[in-house]
Amino acid sequence: MRAALLGLGSWGTALAGRARAAGHEVVAWTRDPEQRRRLLAEGENAKYLPGVPLPEGLRIVDTPEEAVAEGEIVLLCVPSFAVRETAGRVAPALGDRMVINAAKGLEEGTLRRPLEVLAETLGPERPVASLVGPSHAEEVSRDHPTAVVATARREEAAPGAQRLLSGESFRVYTNDDTLGVELAAALKNVIALAAGIAAGLGYGDNTLGALVTRGLAEMTRLGARLGARPETFYGLAGVGDLVTTCVSRHSRNRRVGEAVGRGMPLPDVLRGMTMVAEGVYTTRAARELGRRTGVELPIVDRVHAVLFAGEDPRTAMRSLMTRELKAERPGGDSRGSR
Repeated sequence: MRAALLGLGSWGTALAGRARAAGHEVVAWTRDPEQRRRLLAEGENAKYLPGVPLPEGLRIVDTPEEAVAEGEIVLLCVPSFAVRETAGRVAPALGDRMVINAAKGLEEGTLRRPLEVLAETLGPERPVASLVGPSHAEEVSRDHPTAVVATARREEAAPGAQRLLSGESFRVYTNDDTLGVELAAALKNVIALAAGIAAGLGYGDNTLGALVTRGLAEMTRLGARLGARPETFYGLAGVGDLVTTCVSRHSRNRRVGEAVGRGMPLPDVLRGMTMVAEGVYTTRAARELGRRTGVELPIVDRVHAVLFAGEDPRTAMRSLMTRELKAERPGGDSRGSR
């Protein structure tokens, strides 16, 4: 097939390599004209994946409409805050093409998941899938064995993504719980920020284990209240991506948290980033979801307080540790208890 790929950040570049490895032609576009020039001149994405050659045969064009016109399927590899704008721009050129979204996050203000945004932008009948899971671009681009999950509103879309991208080093599963898959993929970034903050404070493995475990409980609790299947949070989009993002040296969300934990103001941290840390945007949305549904999210609340209300990270950690003592209920609690 011929795939049109929109967005050549680290993940878009890695997915271009997976599509080429699966035998597909890829024509790609990225927003920054200077980046397009450098990609063509240097033969690698030095800004995001230095040392990794661009996949052989990758074509880069000047407009998203040109890419879509040449492709039979569209890979949408832009950050969650750009999904609506980019999809809206290419909507008139899409025809009946299927779209595979690679963003993980919640849209600020609307609190919509990517599949909801795309249904509003492109129409509910279009076949659209989301591809998520533990998949750092740095490793996918180097053919490290990776497993992810595709989910879609229409039953033919997720298997379509599975067939398009699966290969010897990249395995795609499917899961029809679109709410659970996309919510887990978004919320784990907030917990990764908390893990980074703890590391920046100098705390070690005990703290990390507690944050990952209790973070998973928060994710599952909120998901169940909204109607997701709790077991989805114990799959690739949930615990798989959560653990990977919380512990990995590649995790931009953990990296942001570490800098904040060491005392650097968030605006300064973000100015020094070349890639988007989705968890920063998702933190506001997740906190609002918790408030609207009456689900208590202690870790999300404290991350929000540190990032946006000036709370001292040590005070936030102390607040988590001195909350009312409770019994542990592994598996989450859809009633919203802590």
